[in-house]
Order: sequence, then structure tokens, then C-alpha cells
Amino acid sequence: MNDPFQMQRELRYGAPVCDQILTGRYFTIGYSWYFRQAKWTLEIVRRGGKEFAPDAFSKATRLNNFRADVRIPHRFRASLRAYKKNGFDRGHLVSSANADLHEIGNSETFLLSNMSPQHPKFNQQGWRLLEDAVRLLNARDDVLEVYVLNCPFFDFSQPIVMIGDKTDEFGINVPVPHGFVKSVLAENRRGGLSLWTFLIPNAPVSKPLKDYLIKTYDAEQLIGGRFWDRIAGQDMHKAKGGEKGWFEPMWDLKAPKPAPAPPKPPQR
Repeated sequence: MNDPFQMQRELRYGAPVCDQILTGRYFTIGYSWYFRQAKWTLEIVRRGGKEFAPDAFSKATRLNNFRADVRIPHRFRASLRAYKKNGFDRGHLVSSANADLHEIGNSETFLLSNMSPQHPKFNQQGWRLLEDAVRLLNARDDVLEVYVLNCPFFDFSQPIVMIGDKTDEFGINVPVPHGFVKSVLAENRRGGLSLWTFLIPNAPVSKPLKDYLIKTYDAEQLIGGRFWDRIAGQDMHKAKGGEKGWFEPMWDLKAPKPAPAPPKPPQR
């Protein structure tokens, strides 16, 4: 029984096509040899809890052990040097903060197969705010599980910036995505499914996050693969064609605010 769709829980509702499936302990990566990075990642947010973690209320240390993924052929994978001094962050697709129950799970999020080049103000502000929002959704009493599909997006009508390691024997270059898709599928305690999909440019985020909601059908066409394709029949048709999010009426997540100016010293 070697079908990852039968063994990996996060793949139970399907995933887009890819060149290589990299199964992890707590999430799965669909890798693109052409783009030298993930085509997608798929996770169940903070999968486990007491059932899988005897000490579920402790927090694993953020390990920061960035490293190449040796499961990928060398000529198709990025190295740490490819990200050195180029102005882009090694941006997580599966968030480190979503893997805080076990150190081994946190360590896996620092594989470069889970990274894409991200603008620092995208990675550290807008993308991070959306990750926080997903964790808040997952913490709701009426939500049983939350599945998250992350996909780098390339707009081939626009120039593509490359980062790379020119000293590498294979000359590996990594293209910088123009944006990122996050598709969030929530299952409530009665078995009902809700779906929200975002497309956010790889740039400083200047608008409320709800303004980046798009139709899931549109995201599938942009990425080049079907999302949640193992859900049968018409059950996802209405959700994939809609744009309404969980923000209304609960939240209205704003764009990140700039850091406040330091206080002025008191006058004497």
C-alpha cells in the first residue's frame, strides 16, 4: 500500500498534480522540479493534540535549521546559498508556528522544499497575518479540522526575477513567485465543509486580507491543478465558485500597520 493519498491524512480531500510528492510526518509537499520549489504544500493545522502528543500543551522550540531537502535530486533543488544576500526571505509555506507540538515536526518546516523566495514585507506582515487568521479559525469550538493548501503563483505575462547559486555545479536558479495562493478548507463538528481561497501578491500587503479572496476555480486555473478534487459530486461546486470568507461577520482583518514611531523623550 504505497499510495500517499491513502496514507497521509492531509491528502484525504485531494491535491494538485506535481513532479514529486514528499511525505512528511505532519504535512505533505508537492514539489516542482521545474521551479526548484514546492508547487504546493498541504497540512492539517496543528494536527494531533493529545491523541498524538502526550505533552500537547508544551511548545516545541523554533529550530531555525534551514537546510536542503535531500529527497530531491541535487540538480532540481535549491541550496542555502541560493537565498544568500538577494533581498528575499526564505518564506515558509507550511508555517513553523503550525508545527509547535514536536521538535521533529518543527524541524521539517525548515526544509528548503517548504520555502519560496518571499518579499520580506509580504512574509513578515501580510502572509503572517493570514497564517494567524487560520490558526484563530482552527481554534473555534465549532471547527473540527482545518486543511491548508499553499501554492506559489507565477504570472508568465510578467518578468520573472531569479535568485540562484552561480557557483553550484548544476547552476541552480530559483524563480521568485509573483504571488501566493492559500486555500483553506474547514470541516465543522457536524461534517460540513467551508472553503476560502486567497491570492496575495508577493509584495507589501496594503489592503485588508478579505480583499484578496478569489474564486477557487480561478485559483485552480492560475496554478494549473485541481484543488480538493477527492470531494465528490457537486459538494464543492458552490464553494469553489464563491468569494465570501469567514471574516464576515466575525472579523475584518486589516492590512498590517507600520511600526509606530518611537516615543519622544520627555521635555525637561
